Amino acid sequence: MNPRNIIISTMLVAACSAFMAQAQTGGTVSGDSCRAMALANNKQMRINTENIRMARYQNKEAFAAYLPAIDFAGGYMYNQKKISIFDSDQMLPTKSFNLETQSYEFNLVKNPMTGEPIKGPNGQYIPSEVALIPKDAMTYDIHNVFFGAVTLTQPVYMGGKIVAMNRITKYAEGLARAMRNNEAENVIYAVDGAYWQVVSLKAKECLAVSYVALLDTLRSNVKSMVEQGVATESDLLSVEVKCNEAQVDLTKVRNGLVLSRMALAQVCGLPVNTTFTLADEDIKASDVSQALDTSFNIEDVYARRQDLEALRLGVRIMEQEQKVAMSSMLPNVAIIGSYSFSNPNMFDGFKKRFDGAFSIGAMVKIPLWHWGGNYNKYRAARTKAKIAALELDDARDMVDLQVNQAAFKAQEAVKTYRMTQSNIASAKSNLEHATYGFKEGVMTTSNVMEAQTAWLKANSENIDAMIDVRLCDVYLSKVLGTLDYEREVEVEE
Repeated sequence: MNPRNIIISTMLVAACSAFMAQAQTGGTVSGDSCRAMALANNKQMRINTENIRMARYQNKEAFAAYLPAIDFAGGYMYNQKKISIFDSDQMLPTKSFNLETQSYEFNLVKNPMTGEPIKGPNGQYIPSEVALIPKDAMTYDIHNVFFGAVTLTQPVYMGGKIVAMNRITKYAEGLARAMRNNEAENVIYAVDGAYWQVVSLKAKECLAVSYVALLDTLRSNVKSMVEQGVATESDLLSVEVKCNEAQVDLTKVRNGLVLSRMALAQVCGLPVNTTFTLADEDIKASDVSQALDTSFNIEDVYARRQDLEALRLGVRIMEQEQKVAMSSMLPNVAIIGSYSFSNPNMFDGFKKRFDGAFSIGAMVKIPLWHWGGNYNKYRAARTKAKIAALELDDARDMVDLQVNQAAFKAQEAVKTYRMTQSNIASAKSNLEHATYGFKEGVMTTSNVMEAQTAWLKANSENIDAMIDVRLCDVYLSKVLGTLDYEREVEVEE
């Protein structure tokens, strides 16, 4: 393994371990810590990392096709019978040199009277001399046969298939990286959503506690007024009902907060019962008062978006598969060399020992006629490439719409947030006037409770708007392809 990779992996593991230990001991955890834990523990991210590793191995496998392949094949065979060239002893006629004719003539039995060769009952001439070849001399023991061969095959031209396959596997590795990066963006967006949901509910819990305190104070004041005879039991019952409703709402918020913390822990890869405090739980309204940067160059967005990068690589893969299909219609040339051996062998008579010989040659395969099968295969691959290009164009259009909608939503979120801040000021002033008027006897309990409800609603809407700005910021970064995370991943071999 590369020493740099070892250092990076060690630092990442140590950082995640520290974050998890900090969370499990009830410490304060930041948003970046949650992101790091989620990316380290997410199983889909691990799957994508393994996909990158697999694609790299496939690329090395494709490169090996450039190099000569060396193979060994061997075996053993038992034969029931021996092999014999003749079925019986063979007697072959012989020839002698005739000085008169200056040629070789068969030695035949001749009639002493006429000197003519004599034929036998079968109509064949009878030789006077024969050479005996016994059947046993031409019988070979092949009961146990051992054989083997070492072959070397070097591709010379495969119709461009090897080059195309190497490019496909290279693009496949890039595709796996793009898919991992895209999943990392999804994980970060999910973590931030869960993180700010906890922050939102924590702020609403504090708001609900303040609202309950206001109602408790009002109830105490009304109770005193009832005792003094300046308020009715009906007024006190109205306040009591509001107090009970506020307690129910507070309980709901606290239950939602517990569940949201569980959801955040699960996304981060921690036990769901982990207790921890978020660094932004006491966030102030002024922290998001500035407008978001919604300016962008759509071409830069296209270049940064990892889902579009995956589609672009998919188009390139389809183009190379088109070339692979084309290679089935082109000649294939290869050089072949081998060393074959056997026992018994026939290189120097029949001998029961190992012996072999080298051989070398070339192989050419030229497709001639396949009833249009190879050509239709090529046309199908070409169509797939066109489909992939059209899908890329469609995705670019969708990204254009998505980015513009996200920018508009972010701008509106900031506007809404600013309006809720103005509403808070108005609701606070209204509550102060209602409280003062109630003390002076010119306002009823209903007026005070309406002012308190308006104050609660204004603050709750402000919290929602503040969190919405945060989430719009993250979503805008996601669709613009500017989320901050480690894009280039060093994968161990």
